[in-house]
Amino acid sequence: MSHSLFDTPFIAAPMAGGTSTAALVQAVQAGGGLGFLAAGYKSPEAMTAEIAAARAMGIRFGMNVFVPDMAQLSPSPAARARMEAYRTELEAEAARYGVAVPALRFDDDDAWQDKIDALIAGPVEFVSFAFGLPGRSVVKALQKAGSAVITSVTSVAEALAAAEEGPDALAVQHSSAGAHTAAFLAAGPGESTTTAGLIAQVRTAVDLPLIAAGAISDGSALREVLAAGAAAAQVGTALIRTEESGARQAHKDALGGPRYTETARTRAFTGRFARSLVNEFVRDHPNAPEGYPAIHHLTAPIRAAASAAGDPERLNLWAGTGWRSAKEGSAEDVVRSFLNVL
Repeated sequence: MSHSLFDTPFIAAPMAGGTSTAALVQAVQAGGGLGFLAAGYKSPEAMTAEIAAARAMGIRFGMNVFVPDMAQLSPSPAARARMEAYRTELEAEAARYGVAVPALRFDDDDAWQDKIDALIAGPVEFVSFAFGLPGRSVVKALQKAGSAVITSVTSVAEALAAAEEGPDALAVQHSSAGAHTAAFLAAGPGESTTTAGLIAQVRTAVDLPLIAAGAISDGSALREVLAAGAAAAQVGTALIRTEESGARQAHKDALGGPRYTETARTRAFTGRFARSLVNEFVRDHPNAPEGYPAIHHLTAPIRAAASAAGDPERLNLWAGTGWRSAKEGSAEDVVRSFLNVL
């Protein structure tokens, strides 16, 4: 499969929360890759300002948007009770830093419609989606505006559902990937143990360009997923420590130091499974309930205070299973190190 849609097999994953920056996208392009910006957690105005900044730099880029889970905006009484119990559990964590745990809120759809409207009015080259299907009408409207649309999936069943909406490509995320899972259907049996294996499974089911995501930590891993049928690979964790990354310094240091020895998927920080280095917060809250983004808002003051205190034990230290190979320096050099192996 050609990677002509992207003109490069290296794509910098969109990393919400400030990690993805226009400077990071620029450095990735200088190294021969394609970068994505992340609209998640940003206001529509902040998203469009970042698009304007990237355009002013003359760089190619895509924008990633979170698809809201409408069921999470009106949870059942039982789900609400589980989240209230977790809120109480978090009060001791908040007291450690002298901050308060806010009241639960269920009104945050991440400004979904306003962001879609803005991307139709001012189209970018690529728009990718995570956490669900954007809907056929949204896909078509973005394509009509001039954007190539990429939907994130984690299984063959999700790939088949996404393909029905007519996107231009699929980002296929394996469970080894850092940060949030893109999954939107209940997990079925038989996910491959490797990213390349999952690509091969999806390749037999859909005839769309595939972007591999998950533990693409060096050039040989990139070569492996391309051989399995991917058009490109999406790389996140390997870029977090770079100088152009907007990640918190405590996060960068945690990835590079000896203190942490494993990753795990946890709902403790946001109410949605995400792969993180295992720190005290992950260990102390093994039974955090589902509830995204409500729980994200509950833990936000704790994470901000931990960051200000330089305490990595209560930060969401997102990391894929290949985190040990993440390097400091320029993202341009990281991208070149991947591509030089091909």
